[in-house]
Amino acid sequence: MVGDSDAMREVYALARRFARSNSTVLLTGETGTGKELVARAIHDNSPRADGPYVRVNCGALAESLLESELFGHARGAFTSAIENRTGRFEAAHGGTIFLDEINSISKHLQVKLLRVLQEQEFERVGDTRTIRVNTRVIAATNRELLEEVAEDRFREDLYFRLNVLSIDLPPLRERSEDIPGLAEHFTAVYAARDNKTPPKLAPEALRLLSRYAFPGNVRELQNYIERALALTEGGALTSDLLPDHVRGVRPPLKLVRSGEEDTDDLRRKLVRRELSELPGSTEVHPEILGRLEREVLLQVLRAAQGVQTKAAARLGINRNTLHKKIEEHGLSAEVR
Repeated sequence: MVGDSDAMREVYALARRFARSNSTVLLTGETGTGKELVARAIHDNSPRADGPYVRVNCGALAESLLESELFGHARGAFTSAIENRTGRFEAAHGGTIFLDEINSISKHLQVKLLRVLQEQEFERVGDTRTIRVNTRVIAATNRELLEEVAEDRFREDLYFRLNVLSIDLPPLRERSEDIPGLAEHFTAVYAARDNKTPPKLAPEALRLLSRYAFPGNVRELQNYIERALALTEGGALTSDLLPDHVRGVRPPLKLVRSGEEDTDDLRRKLVRRELSELPGSTEVHPEILGRLEREVLLQVLRAAQGVQTKAAARLGINRNTLHKKIEEHGLSAEVR
C-alpha cells in the first residue's frame, strides 16, 4: 500500500492491530480505495499468514453458484454436481477468507453465513454432514450496510456480527497528498512490466492529477498512469497525455451505480421534500440545516465508532464545538 497521509497512517495502524486478532473485520469504502489490499495485509501480518488466503467476489456470482462456491456441494445435489466439491470456507481452513461485495448476497445466504460466523460450521449444498472450520472472515462493501439494513436488504444480526472490527478506507480525494507517490509507484510498476525506463512525471501533470477528484479512486489513477505510459514517446509523462476531463477540457466524470441517482438530483429532491414538510414555516433555512447537520454528525460519529477526537477531525471542527453540537442534537448515546 502506498500513501503517507494521516488518513492512511490510521488505516495502517488499525490493520496492524487487527492482524493480531482472530475477530471478523469489516472493510468499508468506495470502489477502488484498496479494500482488498488491506484485507491481504491483515492476513499476511497475522498468525494465520502461513495458512490459505481465499478471495470471493460475492457480487460476481448468481445466488445458486455462490452458495456452492462458498460452502461446496455433495455429489448429486443438482444436475451438474457429478462429484463432491470443497467450498471456499473449507479451503480457507486455518487461514482467511475475504468476502468482497458482501452487501450483494441474498437473505438465504445471509442466514447461512451468520451461522458460520457464530458456530464455525455449515453443511455443503445437498448434504447433511456438518463441517467445522477454523476460518477468519474479512468482509468488504462499498455500500452503507446500515442503510441496507434499514431497507430490509441486509440482516441486522449479520451486520453486527460482521462489524466487530472495522476500517473505513478514505477516498482518494480526501488524501490528495498521496497522489504524487501513487502516480510514481504506478509509473514504476508499468514501466517495469513493459521493459521501459520509468519516465519522470511532469510538474503540470502532477498538479492536474492532485486537483482532480478521482471518483474511481486509486484504481482510476492507476488506469490513467498506465494509459499515459503507453502513449508517451519521451522521457516524461506530460499533462497532454492525461484524459480531457482530468485536464479540465471536459466536465469531470460522475460515477452513478445502477439504480442510483446523481448526487445533485438527490440533493434537490431532499430539499424539496424538506420544504414540503414545512409549509407554513418562516424559518425553513435554520430548520432544514439543523436536520441535515444532525444527520451529518450522526453518520460521522458512527463511522468514528463514537470517538469524538476522530469525529471532530473528520468534520473539521474542534472537539469543544463538536461536544456542544452533540448536546444540542441529543446525540450523547452515540458517544463513547
